[in-house]
Amino acid sequence: MAMNVGSGGGDEDGEIMVDINTTPLIDVMLVLLIMFIITIPIQTHAVKMNMPVPNTNAPPPKPPVIIRIDLDFDGTIGWNGEIIPDRNTLEQRLQAVAAEPDQPEVHLRPNKLVTYKYVAMVMASAQRLGVTKIGIVGNEQFLN
Repeated sequence: MAMNVGSGGGDEDGEIMVDINTTPLIDVMLVLLIMFIITIPIQTHAVKMNMPVPNTNAPPPKPPVIIRIDLDFDGTIGWNGEIIPDRNTLEQRLQAVAAEPDQPEVHLRPNKLVTYKYVAMVMASAQRLGVTKIGIVGNEQFLN
């Protein structure tokens, strides 16, 4: 009951092959796979770190010298805790500081209640005598 659909010749040698030949495609794919494996860099399990370079400079020989000038509310001047009697003594000490080759730092610490004329007097004397490293410290008391 089967029906034979095909050419009328009857011999099977003349039939057209309908299947695709996959052998050349597999060869091309294997060649591409090998090329990809060769071109991929080898994975290393090392962690690259930037290590610090050793410092060849010598550390500073000594910390800087700090001179503290305190101004009390009534205009009293203190030099590292010692009370200075008059302006001439202050200027002599400031002149000695200015004459040093490596000047120490001068920290001026005014009281919250001191009038500005005393602060201006000390700063003007220091500038006139050549003191270059001077600064006002304790400014946080003036915030309120």
